[in-house]
Amino acid sequence: MPLRKIINDPIYGFITIDHPLIFSVIRHPWYQRLRRIQQMALASLVYPGAVHTRFHHSLGAYHLMGCALTELRNKGIEITEEEALAAKLGILLHDIGHGPFSHALEHLLIEGSGHESISRMIMHRLNEEFNGSLDLTISIFNGQYHKRFLHQLISGQLDVDRMDYLTRDSFFTGVSEGVIGYDRILKMLTVHEGELMVEEKGVYSIEKFLVARRLMYWQVYLHKTVLSAEKMLVSIITRAKALYKKGTLVGDPLDAPLDFFLSAQTGKTFREADLDGFCALDDTDITGALKRWMRHPDPILSTLSSWLINRQLLKIRLQGTPIDTSEVRAKWEGIQKQMGISEEEASYFVFEGAESISTYNAHDEMIRILFKNGDVKDISQVDNALIHQTLASPVKKFYFCFPGSNGG
Repeated sequence: MPLRKIINDPIYGFITIDHPLIFSVIRHPWYQRLRRIQQMALASLVYPGAVHTRFHHSLGAYHLMGCALTELRNKGIEITEEEALAAKLGILLHDIGHGPFSHALEHLLIEGSGHESISRMIMHRLNEEFNGSLDLTISIFNGQYHKRFLHQLISGQLDVDRMDYLTRDSFFTGVSEGVIGYDRILKMLTVHEGELMVEEKGVYSIEKFLVARRLMYWQVYLHKTVLSAEKMLVSIITRAKALYKKGTLVGDPLDAPLDFFLSAQTGKTFREADLDGFCALDDTDITGALKRWMRHPDPILSTLSSWLINRQLLKIRLQGTPIDTSEVRAKWEGIQKQMGISEEEASYFVFEGAESISTYNAHDEMIRILFKNGDVKDISQVDNALIHQTLASPVKKFYFCFPGSNGG
C-alpha cells in the first residue's frame, strides 16, 4: 500500500505527504527541531499570534512547490517524478540551517556562516544517511541542475518560499497588507527557454506580491519594537560571549551545545563536525539561558536579560537620516552615570545602526514576464510598471536604541 499521510494546515487545508523519503526526512530529529524555532523570532512581542514555526513554514512551502509543479506539468513542461521529488525535498529543507531565533542571531552564534551554507552542510549529512537519495536535491538547491527553473522555485525573487512566508506571516500576525494572491500567481507561472517566468496576465498579481513584501518588512519584520527586541537579544548574546572569553560566565553542563558556540573563538570556521551541536540548539536554549542570566552578577547581562524576558524593551527611534553622534554621546553618558558602568559597557544599552530593504532588485534574480507575442521583459520594464526605478531602489532607515525613563 503506497504511503499517504496528511497534515492539517490552517492556511492550505490538508497537506499530503505521499513519498517514503519525504516522510523519512520530516521524521528526522534535525527536521523536527524546526518545531522549536519560531518563524518570526521575537515578532510575537508585538503581534501575539506570530508564534508559528519554521516547521509550519517549510511544510507550507513544500505544499506550494507541489502546486507549482502540477501547474507547470499541466502546461506541458516536462518534469520527471525524480525531479519533482527532488524539488519538493529542496524546499522542505531550505530553512533547516536556521539557528535559534533565525535571522536575529544569524552570523552571531555562528560567525561567518549563514543559514544557507549550514543548510547545505546538513543536506550533505542527510544524503549520507539516506544513501545518496538527495543527490539531485542538492544539485537543484545549489543551482547546478540544467533545469534552472526548479532552482528558481526554491530560491529567487518569486519563489514558493516567499509566497508561503508572506501568506503565513500575514495570517498569523493579522496584518492584511501582506496578503498575496499566491494561488493566482501559481496559475500564471510558466517556463520559457529553461527559465521560470510569469504569463502576461499575471503582471498585476506579481506587482501586488512585491508591494506586499515591502509593506510587511516595514510594518512587521522591521517594526521598530520588533527591531528593538532583536537588537537587545544581539546585545545580550554579545555580552555573554564577552564574559565567556573573560572566564566570568560559567555554563551549565546541560547547556553544552550553547556553551560551545558562546565560547567559540572569534572567526572560528564552522565545520561539519559542529553540526551535531548546532542541530541540538533551538529557541528554548536561548530562552532558558536568558532566564538564568537574569540572576547573573554581571549587571549588563542580568539587566538586559530581565528586560527582554519581561518585555521592558529599549526605546527606539527610526528616521531617514543618520543619528546625531552628540545625541548618542549624551545617552551614553547618562546611562554610565545612572548604572555606574564604563563607556564600553554603556554601548550595550545605547547604540545605533541602519536597516535597508528593496522592493525588487533588478540586478539580482529577475522576475520575467512572458508576453503572448513571445517577448520577454523584466517586471520593472513593462508598460506603466508599478515596480519602476523608485520602488526598486533600496530604502534605508536609521535606528537609535536607548533605555527609557523606567529602565527598558
